[in-house]
Amino acid sequence: MKKKIVYCTPSLYIPGGVERVLTTKANYLAEKVGYDVYIILTDGKDKKNYYLLSPKVHIIQLNINFEVLWNLPFWKKIIVYLRKQQIYKRKLTEALHQIKPNITVSLLRREINFITSIKDGSIKIGELHVNKNNYRNFEENETSILKKIFSKVWMQSLLRSLKKLDTLVVLSEEDKNNWFELKNVKVISNPLSFLPDETSNLSNHKVIAVGRYTYQKGFDLLLKAWKEVNKRHKNWDLYIYGKGDKSKYQNLANILDINNSCHLMDAVSNIANKYCESSIFVLSSRFEGFGMVITEAMSCGVPTVSFACPCGPKDIITNGENGLLVENGNIQQLAENICYLIEHENERKEMGRKAREASKLFTQEVIMKQWIELFDSLTNE
Repeated sequence: MKKKIVYCTPSLYIPGGVERVLTTKANYLAEKVGYDVYIILTDGKDKKNYYLLSPKVHIIQLNINFEVLWNLPFWKKIIVYLRKQQIYKRKLTEALHQIKPNITVSLLRREINFITSIKDGSIKIGELHVNKNNYRNFEENETSILKKIFSKVWMQSLLRSLKKLDTLVVLSEEDKNNWFELKNVKVISNPLSFLPDETSNLSNHKVIAVGRYTYQKGFDLLLKAWKEVNKRHKNWDLYIYGKGDKSKYQNLANILDINNSCHLMDAVSNIANKYCESSIFVLSSRFEGFGMVITEAMSCGVPTVSFACPCGPKDIITNGENGLLVENGNIQQLAENICYLIEHENERKEMGRKAREASKLFTQEVIMKQWIELFDSLTNE
Protein backbone atom coordinates (compact mmCIF):
# COMPACT_ATOMS: atom_id res chain seq x y z
CA MET A 1 0.00 0.00 0.00
CA LYS A 2 1.45 3.38 -0.99
CA LYS A 3 2.34 5.87 1.71
CA LYS A 4 0.26 8.92 2.49
CA ILE A 5 2.33 11.99 3.37
CA VAL A 6 0.90 15.29 4.63
CA TYR A 7 2.87 18.55 4.63
CA CYS A 8 1.67 21.52 6.70
CA THR A 9 2.76 24.97 5.52
CA PRO A 10 1.18 28.44 5.33
CA SER A 11 1.01 28.99 1.55
CA LEU A 12 2.52 28.27 -1.86
CA TYR A 13 2.00 31.56 -3.72
CA ILE A 14 5.21 33.26 -2.50
CA PRO A 15 8.39 32.86 -4.64
CA GLY A 16 10.49 31.77 -1.67
CA GLY A 17 12.99 29.02 -0.96
CA VAL A 18 10.63 27.07 1.32
CA GLU A 19 7.90 27.08 -1.30
CA ARG A 20 10.30 25.98 -4.02
CA VAL A 21 11.77 23.15 -1.93
CA LEU A 22 8.37 21.87 -0.79
CA THR A 23 7.04 21.91 -4.36
CA THR A 24 10.13 20.05 -5.60
CA LYS A 25 9.85 17.37 -2.92
CA ALA A 26 6.09 16.92 -3.21
CA ASN A 27 6.33 16.59 -7.01
CA TYR A 28 9.11 14.01 -6.70
CA LEU A 29 7.27 11.89 -4.12
CA ALA A 30 4.01 11.98 -6.07
CA GLU A 31 5.43 11.55 -9.60
CA LYS A 32 8.56 9.44 -9.13
CA VAL A 33 7.81 7.41 -5.99
CA GLY A 34 4.03 7.16 -6.20
CA TYR A 35 3.24 8.47 -2.72
CA ASP A 36 -0.17 9.97 -1.99
CA VAL A 37 0.93 13.53 -1.12
CA TYR A 38 -1.19 16.21 0.54
CA ILE A 39 -0.25 19.83 1.31
CA ILE A 40 -2.41 21.55 3.91
CA LEU A 41 -2.37 25.36 3.68
CA THR A 42 -3.63 28.03 6.08
CA ASP A 43 -3.23 31.09 3.86
CA GLY A 44 -3.27 32.33 0.27
CA LYS A 45 -6.82 31.27 -0.63
CA ASP A 46 -7.52 31.87 -4.36
CA LYS A 47 -3.86 32.76 -4.99
CA LYS A 48 -2.00 30.81 -7.66
CA ASN A 49 0.94 28.62 -6.66
CA TYR A 50 4.18 30.32 -7.69
CA TYR A 51 5.97 27.09 -8.59
CA LEU A 52 4.44 24.40 -10.79
CA LEU A 53 2.86 21.71 -8.63
CA SER A 54 2.04 18.23 -9.94
CA PRO A 55 -1.70 17.56 -10.39
CA LYS A 56 -1.08 14.38 -8.40
CA VAL A 57 -0.44 16.46 -5.25
CA HIS A 58 -3.60 17.20 -3.26
CA ILE A 59 -4.05 20.72 -1.85
CA ILE A 60 -6.28 21.31 1.18
CA GLN A 61 -6.92 24.99 1.94
CA LEU A 62 -8.07 25.58 5.53
CA ASN A 63 -8.31 29.37 4.98
CA ILE A 64 -7.28 30.41 8.50
CA ASN A 65 -5.75 33.63 7.13
CA PHE A 66 -2.93 34.21 9.61
CA GLU A 67 -1.71 36.91 7.22
CA VAL A 68 -4.02 39.46 8.89
CA LEU A 69 -1.47 39.40 11.75
CA TRP A 70 1.13 41.12 9.55
CA ASN A 71 -0.46 44.56 9.90
CA LEU A 72 -1.49 44.41 13.56
CA PRO A 73 0.41 45.96 16.49
CA PHE A 74 2.42 43.45 18.50
CA TRP A 75 0.03 43.29 21.49
CA LYS A 76 -3.02 42.73 19.28
CA LYS A 77 -1.25 40.01 17.29
CA ILE A 78 -1.20 37.78 20.38
CA ILE A 79 -4.99 37.96 20.87
CA VAL A 80 -5.84 37.33 17.22
CA TYR A 81 -3.15 34.64 16.94
CA LEU A 82 -4.53 32.63 19.88
CA ARG A 83 -8.04 32.73 18.45
CA LYS A 84 -6.89 31.63 15.02
CA GLN A 85 -4.72 28.90 16.54
CA GLN A 86 -7.82 27.32 18.08
CA ILE A 87 -9.55 27.30 14.70
CA TYR A 88 -6.43 25.90 13.00
CA LYS A 89 -6.06 23.08 15.52
CA ARG A 90 -9.69 22.06 15.09
CA LYS A 91 -9.56 22.13 11.27
CA LEU A 92 -6.18 20.38 11.02
CA THR A 93 -7.33 17.65 13.43
CA GLU A 94 -10.41 17.05 11.29
CA ALA A 95 -8.32 16.95 8.09
CA LEU A 96 -5.74 14.49 9.45
CA HIS A 97 -8.41 12.15 10.79
CA GLN A 98 -10.06 12.19 7.38
CA ILE A 99 -6.85 11.65 5.36
CA LYS A 100 -5.31 9.12 7.77
CA PRO A 101 -1.68 9.76 6.66
CA ASN A 102 1.28 7.56 7.51
CA ILE A 103 3.43 10.63 8.12
CA THR A 104 2.64 14.27 8.86
CA VAL A 105 5.41 16.82 8.26
CA SER A 106 5.27 20.22 9.95
CA LEU A 107 7.43 22.92 8.40
CA LEU A 108 7.63 24.26 11.96
CA ARG A 109 5.10 26.97 11.57
CA ARG A 110 2.06 27.53 13.73
CA GLU A 111 0.99 23.87 13.95
CA ILE A 112 4.21 22.83 15.71
CA ASN A 113 2.67 23.93 19.01
CA PHE A 114 -0.02 21.23 18.87
CA ILE A 115 0.79 18.79 16.05
CA THR A 116 1.97 15.98 18.36
CA SER A 117 -1.25 16.20 20.39
CA ILE A 118 -3.32 15.21 17.34
CA LYS A 119 -3.85 11.46 17.71
CA ASP A 120 -4.54 10.51 14.10
CA GLY A 121 -2.01 7.67 14.10
CA SER A 122 0.58 9.37 11.87
CA ILE A 123 4.31 9.74 12.51
CA LYS A 124 5.11 13.41 13.20
CA ILE A 125 8.21 15.00 11.62
CA GLY A 126 9.43 18.58 11.94
CA GLU A 127 11.28 20.19 9.06
CA LEU A 128 13.28 23.36 9.78
CA HIS A 129 14.22 25.79 6.99
CA VAL A 130 16.06 28.37 9.08
CA ASN A 131 18.80 27.90 11.65
CA LYS A 132 18.07 27.68 15.36
CA ASN A 133 19.76 30.90 16.42
CA ASN A 134 17.83 32.98 13.90
CA TYR A 135 14.50 31.19 14.11
CA ARG A 136 12.81 34.03 15.96
CA ASN A 137 14.99 36.67 14.33
CA PHE A 138 13.41 40.10 14.16
CA GLU A 139 14.38 42.62 11.50
CA GLU A 140 17.03 45.21 12.33
CA ASN A 141 14.45 47.78 13.46
CA GLU A 142 12.09 45.35 15.19
CA THR A 143 13.85 44.51 18.44
CA SER A 144 12.52 45.47 21.85
CA ILE A 145 12.74 44.20 25.42
CA LEU A 146 9.22 42.77 25.15
CA LYS A 147 10.03 40.93 21.92
CA LYS A 148 13.30 39.56 23.32
CA ILE A 149 11.46 38.18 26.35
CA PHE A 150 8.74 36.76 24.10
CA SER A 151 11.39 35.15 21.89
CA LYS A 152 13.09 33.45 24.84
CA VAL A 153 9.81 32.09 26.23
CA TRP A 154 8.78 30.99 22.75
CA MET A 155 12.02 29.03 22.25
CA GLN A 156 11.51 27.13 25.50
CA SER A 157 7.99 26.24 24.41
CA LEU A 158 9.30 25.20 20.98
CA LEU A 159 11.89 22.88 22.50
CA ARG A 160 9.17 21.11 24.49
CA SER A 161 7.21 20.58 21.27
CA LEU A 162 10.23 19.40 19.26
CA LYS A 163 11.15 16.77 21.86
CA LYS A 164 7.78 15.12 21.19
CA LEU A 165 8.44 14.74 17.46
CA ASP A 166 9.57 11.43 16.00
CA THR A 167 12.30 13.31 14.09
CA LEU A 168 13.43 16.89 13.55
CA VAL A 169 15.13 17.42 10.19
CA VAL A 170 17.57 20.34 9.82
CA LEU A 171 19.52 21.47 6.78
CA SER A 172 23.16 21.46 7.92
CA GLU A 173 25.58 19.74 10.29
CA GLU A 174 26.42 23.19 11.63
CA ASP A 175 22.82 23.74 12.72
CA LYS A 176 22.42 20.19 14.06
CA ASN A 177 25.13 21.03 16.60
CA ASN A 178 23.02 23.98 17.78
CA TRP A 179 20.18 21.69 18.86
CA PHE A 180 22.14 20.11 21.70
CA GLU A 181 18.96 19.81 23.81
CA LEU A 182 17.46 17.30 21.37
CA LYS A 183 18.30 13.68 20.56
CA ASN A 184 15.98 13.27 17.55
CA VAL A 185 17.76 15.53 15.01
CA LYS A 186 18.73 14.41 11.50
CA VAL A 187 20.40 16.37 8.67
CA ILE A 188 18.93 16.34 5.16
CA SER A 189 19.92 19.21 2.88
CA ASN A 190 17.62 20.94 0.41
CA PRO A 191 17.40 19.33 -3.03
CA LEU A 192 18.12 21.27 -6.19
CA SER A 193 15.03 22.13 -8.20
CA PHE A 194 17.12 22.02 -11.38
CA LEU A 195 20.39 20.69 -12.79
CA PRO A 196 20.76 22.42 -16.17
CA ASP A 197 22.41 20.69 -19.12
CA GLU A 198 24.15 23.93 -20.06
CA THR A 199 26.45 25.73 -17.64
CA SER A 200 27.98 29.20 -17.63
CA ASN A 201 31.16 29.75 -19.63
CA LEU A 202 32.12 32.28 -16.93
CA SER A 203 33.17 34.86 -19.50
CA ASN A 204 30.40 37.44 -19.06
CA HIS A 205 31.35 40.38 -16.87
CA LYS A 206 28.38 39.77 -14.58
CA VAL A 207 28.16 39.08 -10.85
CA ILE A 208 24.81 37.78 -9.56
CA ALA A 209 23.05 37.70 -6.18
CA VAL A 210 19.62 36.21 -5.50
CA GLY A 211 17.23 36.61 -2.56
CA ARG A 212 14.45 38.65 -0.99
CA TYR A 213 15.14 42.34 -0.41
CA THR A 214 15.34 41.97 3.37
CA TYR A 215 17.80 42.69 6.16
CA GLN A 216 18.67 38.98 6.37
CA LYS A 217 20.07 38.85 2.83
CA GLY A 218 22.59 41.62 3.52
CA PHE A 219 22.28 43.39 0.18
CA ASP A 220 23.25 46.63 1.93
CA LEU A 221 26.59 44.99 2.74
CA LEU A 222 26.92 43.73 -0.83
CA LEU A 223 26.30 47.20 -2.30
CA LYS A 224 29.01 48.67 -0.08
CA ALA A 225 31.38 45.92 -1.19
CA TRP A 226 30.42 46.50 -4.80
CA LYS A 227 31.46 50.14 -4.54
CA GLU A 228 35.01 48.89 -3.88
CA VAL A 229 34.81 46.34 -6.69
CA ASN A 230 33.50 48.96 -9.10
CA LYS A 231 36.49 51.22 -8.45
CA ARG A 232 38.79 48.51 -9.80
CA HIS A 233 36.56 46.89 -12.42
CA LYS A 234 34.35 49.42 -14.19
CA ASN A 235 33.47 46.92 -16.93
CA TRP A 236 31.75 44.46 -14.55
CA ASP A 237 28.10 44.64 -13.45
CA LEU A 238 26.20 43.39 -10.42
CA TYR A 239 22.68 41.98 -10.85
CA ILE A 240 20.48 41.27 -7.82
CA TYR A 241 17.25 39.29 -8.36
CA GLY A 242 14.60 39.14 -5.68
CA LYS A 243 11.13 39.86 -4.37
CA GLY A 244 10.27 42.75 -2.08
CA ASP A 245 10.74 46.47 -1.64
CA LYS A 246 13.89 47.60 -3.43
CA SER A 247 13.61 51.30 -2.56
CA LYS A 248 15.99 51.25 0.43
CA TYR A 249 18.65 49.49 -1.62
CA GLN A 250 18.12 51.74 -4.62
CA ASN A 251 18.62 54.75 -2.37
CA LEU A 252 21.83 53.23 -1.02
CA ALA A 253 23.05 52.57 -4.57
CA ASN A 254 22.37 56.25 -5.36
CA ILE A 255 24.35 57.39 -2.31
CA LEU A 256 27.24 55.05 -3.20
CA ASP A 257 27.13 56.26 -6.82
CA ILE A 258 27.10 52.74 -8.28
CA ASN A 259 23.87 52.98 -10.29
CA ASN A 260 25.59 52.45 -13.62
CA SER A 261 26.93 49.02 -12.65
CA CYS A 262 24.38 47.83 -10.06
CA HIS A 263 21.02 46.51 -11.26
CA LEU A 264 18.25 45.72 -8.76
CA MET A 265 15.89 43.31 -10.51
CA ASP A 266 12.60 41.64 -9.64
CA ALA A 267 12.35 37.90 -8.99
CA VAL A 268 12.21 35.80 -12.16
CA SER A 269 10.92 32.29 -12.79
CA ASN A 270 13.86 31.39 -15.07
CA ILE A 271 16.60 32.05 -12.52
CA ALA A 272 18.76 29.20 -13.90
CA ASN A 273 19.17 31.22 -17.10
CA LYS A 274 20.37 34.20 -15.07
CA TYR A 275 22.96 32.10 -13.24
CA CYS A 276 24.20 30.78 -16.58
CA GLU A 277 24.64 34.35 -17.86
CA SER A 278 26.85 35.17 -14.85
CA SER A 279 30.46 34.47 -13.87
CA ILE A 280 30.42 34.89 -10.07
CA PHE A 281 27.68 34.36 -7.48
CA VAL A 282 27.72 36.29 -4.20
CA LEU A 283 25.92 35.40 -0.98
CA SER A 284 25.97 38.37 1.42
CA SER A 285 23.45 37.05 3.96
CA ARG A 286 23.76 37.83 7.65
CA PHE A 287 22.32 34.37 8.31
CA GLU A 288 20.75 31.51 6.37
CA GLY A 289 18.86 28.29 6.89
CA PHE A 290 20.93 26.57 4.25
CA GLY A 291 21.74 28.80 1.29
CA MET A 292 20.05 26.91 -1.54
CA VAL A 293 20.97 29.72 -3.94
CA ILE A 294 24.61 28.62 -3.52
CA THR A 295 23.86 25.09 -4.73
CA GLU A 296 21.74 26.51 -7.55
CA ALA A 297 24.62 28.69 -8.73
CA MET A 298 27.03 25.76 -8.37
CA SER A 299 24.76 23.58 -10.52
CA CYS A 300 25.17 26.19 -13.28
CA GLY A 301 28.96 26.00 -12.92
CA VAL A 302 29.23 29.39 -11.19
CA PRO A 303 31.66 29.76 -8.26
CA THR A 304 30.47 31.53 -5.11
CA VAL A 305 31.92 34.21 -2.87
CA SER A 306 30.00 33.91 0.41
CA PHE A 307 30.03 35.21 3.93
CA ALA A 308 30.68 32.30 6.30
CA CYS A 309 27.39 33.09 7.99
CA PRO A 310 25.32 30.70 10.09
CA CYS A 311 24.18 28.26 8.77
CA GLY A 312 24.85 26.47 5.50
CA PRO A 313 27.66 28.05 3.46
CA LYS A 314 30.37 26.27 5.45
CA ASP A 315 28.59 22.94 4.81
CA ILE A 316 28.31 23.57 1.06
CA ILE A 317 31.50 25.40 0.02
CA THR A 318 34.99 23.95 0.22
CA ASN A 319 36.96 27.19 0.59
CA GLY A 320 39.42 27.78 -2.22
CA GLU A 321 38.23 24.75 -4.16
CA ASN A 322 34.69 25.36 -5.42
CA GLY A 323 34.15 28.82 -3.95
CA LEU A 324 35.44 31.34 -1.45
CA LEU A 325 34.32 31.88 2.16
CA VAL A 326 34.65 35.30 3.74
CA GLU A 327 34.52 36.34 7.41
CA ASN A 328 30.87 36.99 8.19
CA GLY A 329 29.99 40.66 7.70
CA ASN A 330 33.47 41.68 6.52
CA ILE A 331 32.66 44.01 3.60
CA GLN A 332 36.28 44.63 2.62
CA GLN A 333 37.02 40.90 2.47
CA LEU A 334 33.91 40.35 0.38
CA ALA A 335 35.06 42.99 -2.11
CA GLU A 336 38.61 41.59 -2.22
CA ASN A 337 37.42 38.05 -2.92
CA ILE A 338 35.04 39.18 -5.67
CA CYS A 339 37.95 41.08 -7.22
CA TYR A 340 40.16 38.01 -6.89
CA LEU A 341 37.79 35.89 -9.00
CA ILE A 342 37.38 38.71 -11.52
CA GLU A 343 41.15 39.03 -11.87
CA HIS A 344 41.95 35.30 -11.99
CA GLU A 345 39.94 33.85 -14.86
CA ASN A 346 41.61 30.43 -14.89
CA GLU A 347 40.98 29.90 -11.17
CA ARG A 348 37.43 31.17 -11.59
CA LYS A 349 36.77 28.60 -14.30
CA GLU A 350 38.39 25.77 -12.33
CA MET A 351 36.30 26.64 -9.26
CA GLY A 352 33.22 26.74 -11.48
CA ARG A 353 33.98 23.24 -12.81
CA LYS A 354 34.41 21.87 -9.29
CA ALA A 355 31.29 23.72 -8.12
CA ARG A 356 29.24 21.94 -10.78
CA GLU A 357 30.61 18.56 -9.63
CA ALA A 358 29.94 19.34 -5.95
CA SER A 359 26.36 20.38 -6.74
CA LYS A 360 25.55 16.78 -7.74
CA LEU A 361 25.50 15.91 -4.02
CA PHE A 362 22.30 17.95 -3.83
CA THR A 363 20.36 16.54 -6.79
CA GLN A 364 16.79 15.43 -6.21
CA GLU A 365 17.74 11.77 -6.61
CA VAL A 366 20.40 11.99 -3.88
CA ILE A 367 18.41 14.09 -1.39
CA MET A 368 15.03 12.41 -1.89
CA LYS A 369 16.62 8.99 -1.37
CA GLN A 370 17.54 10.22 2.13
CA TRP A 371 13.93 11.30 2.76
CA ILE A 372 12.53 8.00 1.54
CA GLU A 373 14.95 6.08 3.77
CA LEU A 374 13.83 8.20 6.73
CA PHE A 375 10.14 7.62 5.96
CA ASP A 376 10.76 3.87 5.62
CA SER A 377 12.69 3.68 8.88
CA LEU A 378 9.98 5.52 10.81
CA THR A 379 7.20 3.31 9.40
CA ASN A 380 9.29 0.15 9.86
CA GLU A 381 9.44 -0.70 6.15
